Amino acid sequence: MRILLVEDHIELSHWLSKALRDAHLTVECAVNGADADALLHTQDYALVILDLTLPKMDGLDVLRRLRARGGARAKTPVMILTARGGLEERVQGLNLGADDYLAKPFELTELEARVKALLRRSQGSEALVHQCGALSFDTVTRMFSYGGAALALTPREHAVLEALITRPGRAVSKEKLFDEVFALEDDANLDAIELYIHRVRKKLERVQEGAAAITTLRGIGYLLQPREATS
Repeated sequence: MRILLVEDHIELSHWLSKALRDAHLTVECAVNGADADALLHTQDYALVILDLTLPKMDGLDVLRRLRARGGARAKTPVMILTARGGLEERVQGLNLGADDYLAKPFELTELEARVKALLRRSQGSEALVHQCGALSFDTVTRMFSYGGAALALTPREHAVLEALITRPGRAVSKEKLFDEVFALEDDANLDAIELYIHRVRKKLERVQEGAAAITTLRGIGYLLQPREATS
């Protein structure tokens, strides 16, 4: 799941990026408002974490332009993250369409909890657990398990499997998986998705009977199903 972090404090940006990636999220970063605005014109994100005090374009202007644009991208959830603590600015941000507001300094655990809650809501459900056969994905811990045992995955394997299990009964295209797994700055192409699909398949094959399997739908994408449904 890909998110955009807009923060001009480089050290804080690196720290937050690492923490969010450790939480199995794909993170892209922008260090000024103009770059963030350009990315939001052309890219799809599950969430934007937006500082207010930014060079080149203020965070509130980035938010205003995003919401005024219309279309699906205009509905992207936005969490304002800022040292501005005044009530007037908080109200202004929320009135412009921010979904949450967290003032600096903050505890990382609170940021992670709020991010997870916004991501759940953006999927149109408050469901805490997604299930496919005996395979489960807990959106609070962001962990996969089967029969109570954790499934060990690399961050990109995790991103592939999350994209599939959170879209039950729907095929996910290779292009969509690529957007979920890789950031713009990553040196990769669409063929890399086949490698990660292969790796995830191998790990699922080692899981006990009743788990899930990935089906390839030629020309359409990939579908996660209970294993017995694929036989």
